[in-house]
Amino acid sequence: MKGLFTRPRVIGLALSGLIFVVDQWLKWLMIGPLQLRQVGNIHILPFFDLTWVENYGVSLGMLTARSMEMRWGLVALTAGIALVVAVWMMREKLLGEILGLCLILGGALGNIVDRVKFGYVVDYADFHIGDFRPFLVFNLADAAITIGVVIILARSFLISEKPDTKNDTGAPVTEN
Repeated sequence: MKGLFTRPRVIGLALSGLIFVVDQWLKWLMIGPLQLRQVGNIHILPFFDLTWVENYGVSLGMLTARSMEMRWGLVALTAGIALVVAVWMMREKLLGEILGLCLILGGALGNIVDRVKFGYVVDYADFHIGDFRPFLVFNLADAAITIGVVIILARSFLISEKPDTKNDTGAPVTEN
């Protein structure tokens, strides 16, 4: 059990928790004090608004939950994915891999809570250049998931594993 909670894994779990808490706090801020649901849109900067969006689907509006069964199916699907990511994270040793996975886990948990509480995910961050919107309206959890996936993909494509230079007894491997 001692080897399970290594320093990188504890950092990963803490960061996942932080992402989850900040995501839920921001969504509470949008729903409560800012009343974004009622207001609809708050202009912040020439390129950034807070815009209320109820996201009933997953990435890019796919798998839209049009019924209660689909809603709970999405909860089960995303919870299953979060569980796989958590297990994967607890098996990883390198902080770089754990960092990507903890971002995905924290974001997934934040969006799962929304779907359970409301039946949809609360989205609010609206980046734009005039009328051009390079992204759909999103939230902190979505951003964390996206960044985590990019980290995992980049590390898998850009970082090669070093060949094992020692055999099972610890002696250097020699090539004939």
